Amino acid sequence: MSELLKISLPDGSVREMPAGSTPADVAAAIGPGLAKAALAARVDGELVDLTRPFTADAQLALVTARDEADALDLARHDFAHVLAEAVQALFPGTQITFGPSTDDGFYYDFAPKDRPFTDEDLPAIEAEMRKIIAANKPLRREEWSREQLISRWKQQGESFKAEWAAELPDDEPLTVYWSGDDWLDMCRGPHLPSTGKLDPNAFKLTRVSGAYWRGDQNNAMLSRVYGTGWLNKKQLEEHLHRLEEAAKRDHRKLGNEMDLFHLQQEAHGSVFWHPKGYLIWRELEAYMRRAIDAAGYREVKTPQVMDSRQWEQSGHWGKYRENMFVIPDEVPNTEDEGPVVSGDADWMALKPMNCPAHVLIFRQGIKSYRDLPLRIYENGCCHRNEPHGALHGLMRVRQFTQDDAHIFCREDQIVSEVRAFCELADRVYKDFGFTYSIKLALRPEKRFGSDADWDKAEDELRNAVVEAGLATEEYGWEELPGEGAFYAPKLEWHLTDAIGRTWQVGTIQSDRVLPERLDASYIGEDGEKHRPVMLHRAIFGSYERFIGILIEHFAGRLPVWLSPVQAVVATIVSDADPYAADVAAQLKAAGIRAETDLRNEKINYKVREHSLQKVPHLLVVGKREAEEGTVAVRTLGAEHQKVMPLADAIALIRREATAPDLV
Repeated sequence: MSELLKISLPDGSVREMPAGSTPADVAAAIGPGLAKAALAARVDGELVDLTRPFTADAQLALVTARDEADALDLARHDFAHVLAEAVQALFPGTQITFGPSTDDGFYYDFAPKDRPFTDEDLPAIEAEMRKIIAANKPLRREEWSREQLISRWKQQGESFKAEWAAELPDDEPLTVYWSGDDWLDMCRGPHLPSTGKLDPNAFKLTRVSGAYWRGDQNNAMLSRVYGTGWLNKKQLEEHLHRLEEAAKRDHRKLGNEMDLFHLQQEAHGSVFWHPKGYLIWRELEAYMRRAIDAAGYREVKTPQVMDSRQWEQSGHWGKYRENMFVIPDEVPNTEDEGPVVSGDADWMALKPMNCPAHVLIFRQGIKSYRDLPLRIYENGCCHRNEPHGALHGLMRVRQFTQDDAHIFCREDQIVSEVRAFCELADRVYKDFGFTYSIKLALRPEKRFGSDADWDKAEDELRNAVVEAGLATEEYGWEELPGEGAFYAPKLEWHLTDAIGRTWQVGTIQSDRVLPERLDASYIGEDGEKHRPVMLHRAIFGSYERFIGILIEHFAGRLPVWLSPVQAVVATIVSDADPYAADVAAQLKAAGIRAETDLRNEKINYKVREHSLQKVPHLLVVGKREAEEGTVAVRTLGAEHQKVMPLADAIALIRREATAPDLV
């Protein structure tokens, strides 16, 4: 009689199964519906194939399409393998390398035999993939030795796979997965039971690009084929619609159409702000100044360049130097031959962040416990040497300005200060129409400071969010192990935009490390020196990125108070030019940013052009309007215009052009 194993299910029931049984057997024992729906299993928390035998008593949770996170990852992983099989069927002699799943799909890197792949190859590859899916080929796991793997790959002419197999450790099982009986790839798994579990209408190949073998530019160039994969056709269509909508909202495209900014090679990673774009910046800056003034912050300005010894003391030189722009502290004399600066010269660095400079301000003069909390704010320009390939419009730049502040406080003030910041951030994000979630990023493996200090810092942030009533499902409260900074845990604000994308923007960090390293202190009530706790905080994150997010969130149709041009007065006939000029003058006198369009063009042409520029209100005037003292108001996005007295139009636009009041 075979041994019976106890398999515990999520509902608390226990099934006794013979040794060697699999999760698929359990699913079949429960019922045919579950057997058909099951895609994989979690055994004692580990995601495994349905055909993996039990070796002992276990906790079992069967994975179906309802377990979307697991199911999507499995499907995307399998789409990548089906892609590789399809490519080798269509292009014999092509070598395979790697093919992981991604956040919204998958890719696979190939070494083609004859020529690099192009986007024109994608339809044929998609068709071959659908054939493989329709064949419902079983996906079968086997364990091989490293020598078997290397021998197999060399026989098949797979030099890239052979190289990788030679580096795999022998102290753990090495696995391959067969697709049917004629194609395999080495992979840790798990996989779906068969290719037929994939929906043939739930994927799309999107593009081809070049990629270096193992990410090293000294290695061979490969062809990378990207795809997006989902559980069903509806999910795919929704994703493609989001991509289409995102392309329409792309801040780089809209920034060009609206004449807001541009980027060019001569200052790669930095932004050239045009007058209209800088008006948005100025409005945001003024808005934030009102907020921080009301909240008791003191604004400062600190140097762009600081001595490397300061960065060494803060810890950034050792942890962050590769991302810093460094310069010698002496300028070479071009009249001399050879370099002036010796190898042991002192170095300066453009600041990548403002925090050490704010500590230096705090250290000027003796601080008492009565002076705390001290809230120091700066619209601080920073420079970070981001990799060329990581730069992306306004979203990832090398020069940026933070709405940065540091709160120096006593231990007993931390929770109240963090809670006040949570409430301020809440008001700001709601002013811009964002919903958000809050995450607590906990200690990373490599960090400064004692475990006791990290315990306190994490508890303080957690307690503040609880007191503010934000640690709830409504606010997407979540804790993220290992994702804190090397010096402090942090709260993160993740905004959700109009098409459902999330952006990590605001943050507050509770730091005991930097005050210690930079010797910040205050005199306590007991007359002794004490270390302040330093709260690093920002709401916009950076002006550049926040403006990019706003442009995409609103699809360029910014709130009237943020719009660079709030109204344009456009004439139908030249006889109305004097009246148009008077209307514009009255608008400007009311504090409205207004322009005139007196060009000898048809009014429909003017309407289209100013709609492209996302001007909120177009005031159309002709002879009748001039005689009656009225304007025809065309509001962006509205189907019809409204004729109204000029005074009423001014009052309407003025209300919309008033910035939110945080005081």
